Amino acid sequence: YQGLFPADLLSALHLPAAAFQIDGVEYYGRIGFLKAALQFADRITTVSPTYAAEMQTPVNGFGLDGLLRTRSNVIMGITNGIDTKIWNPLRDKHIPATFGRTTLSKRAANKAHLQRRFELDQDASSLVFGVISRLAPQKGLDILADAVPVLLEAGAQLAVLGTGDLELERRLSSLAAAHPGRIGCMIGYNEDLAHLVQAGADSVLVPSRYEPCGLTQLCALHYGAIPLVANVGGLADTVIDPDRAEPGSNGATGIQFGPVTQEALEGALL
Repeated sequence: YQGLFPADLLSALHLPAAAFQIDGVEYYGRIGFLKAALQFADRITTVSPTYAAEMQTPVNGFGLDGLLRTRSNVIMGITNGIDTKIWNPLRDKHIPATFGRTTLSKRAANKAHLQRRFELDQDASSLVFGVISRLAPQKGLDILADAVPVLLEAGAQLAVLGTGDLELERRLSSLAAAHPGRIGCMIGYNEDLAHLVQAGADSVLVPSRYEPCGLTQLCALHYGAIPLVANVGGLADTVIDPDRAEPGSNGATGIQFGPVTQEALEGALL
C-alpha cells in the first residue's frame, strides 16, 4: 500500500520538476508517496525490531529494500503494545467470566460460551484454536486451511473470526460447513466475539507470512491463551518458544514455527 500515482500529478502537488528523480519522489516512472516519505523522513520507525531488519531485505521490502538499506542508520523498530484498559480480562465487559492470573480456572466458562457462539461441540477436553484476523494471504490463513485435516485428526476445534479476501472467506466458510461442531467461522468483525475468542480459546493462531508486529498474540498473552505464531517480525519478538527459553527457566510464552509452510504449521499444531 505504497501510494503510487501518475507522474503528471507533480504540478498539482506543487512539487518542482527536479523532485521527479530517483533521489526524490520518483518510483519506477510514478510518484511514490511512501518512497518519498522514506527518502526524506528524519527518522523511520516500525513496530518491532525484527521487522525493522526484515523490511530491508528483498523478500519483505516490496521494492523499497534498497532505499531502506541506504537509510538504515535512521531506522528503529519499537515493539507494539496493547491498550490494557480495553484488553483486561479482570474487568472485560465483553466476556461472561472475568479472570486473572490466579483465577485461570474461570476461563472454562468463556470456553464453553465460545463453543456455543461458534456452534462447536460442547467438549471441555477438546483443544480450541482461535483465529481473529483480517483474512488475507499475508496472514497465512490459506496455509491454516491446508492444515485443517491435521488439526481435526488431533481432536481439536477451530473458531475463526475475520473478513477480507473473498476466496479465503469462502474457503473457511466451506470448511465450517463440512465439519459442523469442529470448525466455526464468523465472517465479519465483532468486538464482543474478538474478546471472547481471546478469553475462551486454548490457543490463538497467527500463522502470518510477514507481520510488522501484530496485536492478536499480545492480547492472547494477556488473556491466558497460548499464542502459536510464525517466527517472523514482531511475532518473533513478542513470543518466546520453548527452544528459545533459557534452560531451566519458565520463560516460554508460546509456540513458534518456521518456515511459514503447511508442514511447519502442522508440526507446531501437533
